[in-house]
This record gives sequence, C-alpha cells and structure tokens, in this order.
Amino acid sequence: MKITLIIHSLTYGGAERIISIMANYWSAKGWQITLLTFDDNKIPDFFLDFHVIYIPLGIAKKSPNTMIGIWNNLKRIRILRNAIINSNPDVVISFMSKININSLLATRWLNIPVIVSERSNPGKSSLGWNWQQLRQWTYSFADKIVFQTQRARDYFPLKLQNKSSIIPNMVVLPPIKKQSLDKLSTERSLIAMGRFVPEKGFDLLLQAFAKVKDNYPQWTLTILGDGKLRPELESLCKQLGLSDRVYFPGMVNNTYAFLQQAELFIMSSRFEGFPNAICEAMACGLPIISTDCPSGPREIIRDGIDGILVPNEDVSALAIAMERLMSNEQERKSLATRAPEVTERFCVEKIMGMWEDVLAQVINNRTKFSIKRQIV
Repeated sequence: MKITLIIHSLTYGGAERIISIMANYWSAKGWQITLLTFDDNKIPDFFLDFHVIYIPLGIAKKSPNTMIGIWNNLKRIRILRNAIINSNPDVVISFMSKININSLLATRWLNIPVIVSERSNPGKSSLGWNWQQLRQWTYSFADKIVFQTQRARDYFPLKLQNKSSIIPNMVVLPPIKKQSLDKLSTERSLIAMGRFVPEKGFDLLLQAFAKVKDNYPQWTLTILGDGKLRPELESLCKQLGLSDRVYFPGMVNNTYAFLQQAELFIMSSRFEGFPNAICEAMACGLPIISTDCPSGPREIIRDGIDGILVPNEDVSALAIAMERLMSNEQERKSLATRAPEVTERFCVEKIMGMWEDVLAQVINNRTKFSIKRQIV
C-alpha cells in the first residue's frame, strides 16, 4: 500500500501528532508512506520512522492581498499536484480544512482516492466566507470525509454526512508509569496545556483559580504551551494576584513528565475538535475537569467516572468543580483510577483499524466505479 499524507506542518499540535503516529504505524507495516507539508521546515518536531518519505514543499507563505492570494493558491495547487503525482499513491489523506481544499483541487481528475479529515470544530473555527464556500464545493469531490465527533459531522449538509466516517484520535501510552517517578515538588499542581489562543479559555481558568486560591495556598497552576495571548494571560495573572501561583513553562518536549507530576488536569476550552490533551492526561492517571464544550470532551470523559464536565464558559462552575476535587483526595483517587481506561477505548490498534477500514472502502468503491465505467 502506498499512502500520501498531507498537512500544513509538523510543528507541535494535535493534528500534527496524530498524522505522525499514522505515518509511523503504516511505515512499520512495510507500507510506502509519503508525508507532504506546506511549510519548509526540514526537521519535523515529531519523530518520523526513517522509511517515511518526508517532503516539506515550502508553499505556506502568506499573501498580502486577494489577487496575490489567488495567484499563490494556484501555484500551491500546481506544486502539490506534482508532488502527489510523483509519490504515486494508492490513496491520499489530507488533514485540516484549508489543506483539504487545496488537496482536493490538486487531485482533481487524477483518479486517486482522496480522504479528507476535519480536525477542529467546523461550527466554531471561522475560515472566512470564501474558504467556507470552497469547502462545501470541494468536499463533494472527496471519496470520504473523516470527522472526529458526531457534533462535527452534524455541521455539514446531509449529502456530505452520507460520505463520511467518525474516527476519534488515538491515545498513546505514556512512556513512564506515574508511580515510578519521584515528586519534583512538594506543591500540589493543577495543570493545563494548549495553544495560547481564545478558544482554549485560559483566561477563564485563571479567573476560576483566583476564586479558590486563597483557600488552597499549597496548590499551584501550570499551563504548558505558548501563543499570541501570552502577554495578555501574564497580565491577567498580575491583575488577579496569581503571579506567584501560576507558571508558564512554554512549549516543552516532555509533556508527560509534567503531567505525571500533577494532581489534577483542567481543560477550560470554549470549543475543541477532539482534544488530545485530555486523553494524554487521562493516560497518565490524572482526574480531569473539563468544560462541556463543543466538541470532544463529552466523547472522551465519562462524567463522574473518570472526570467531571462543567457548563461551557462558566467560571463559577469551573471554580466549584476545582474546589470540589482539590478538597477531596479520595474522589481524585477514584477518578484517577478509571482515567487510564482511555488507553483501551482509544488505543492505537483500534483507531488505526478504523482508518484501514476507511482505506478499504474508498479503494473498493473507486475500483467498482472504474469497472462500471469500462463496462458502460
């Protein structure tokens, strides 16, 4: 089997992590995997098996105006089309909306099955009017559309839903068991992670922590990640009197080490796709508190069994849930005991089996269609 995978980049991110796992898994089976990225980063942030053919195309530059943007997109499509032809795939798999659009245009009339995958919440992630219209039009060319959740699929018209499948993200086992690590600090740590962007709701988390901090002086909050809102979040920390209780380590390579040192994981997002961060934290045996945002947390967390869901964008509800678990070690332990079961529900073998079922469907359907055309 020869598969060409396409994504914007292999810098740190949830979609990037998943596509690298897919590439390595199939490469280990002896399949020929080509991974194309739009950026020009020669060294990916994620490990790739040395058999994976990794080609950064260097076509990701921004355009200063609409006319140049149209020209640049035509150039991107031409370069991408040539790269796909040269990789000679049995199937193309593309991740993320704008990349999907370009991939579907680049493969038009090539007679190659194309699977596109939405990796965020389409109802909340604004593409802009032009890109949204292009998405509705080009997605009809896809052989299969993969969504991570039912709520993401429901956003699209029925004709596109009918050619779709739902495949959640896989969960990779943490490299070290939590109990085998020595505690790095005597403090009790809340932990969160993600890009510093509005949808992650870290401003809500800081406000909620400010409500409970005085009653729990031994607890701190660590937020892993970085992004454009970092100055605003640091300023909010000062306003709320949290400067000595909240840590921003930035982007780190060893997220599992931080997770395995924490007592409690918090996700305060306004919206998500299928949050890898929750799965990784649960795999490390952490109890979870998450907003019941669209979409993802409800599909992962079993409320009251391995975590707690609170109303979306409700600071008071988030603070109450935090205080509830910070004050109750027994409940934390109870939730933590069940949390690692997420690695069974979303194990790599099960999720990759779902992807391979989709591969078989699109190849078989394309073969039947070709035979039918020959007969006619």
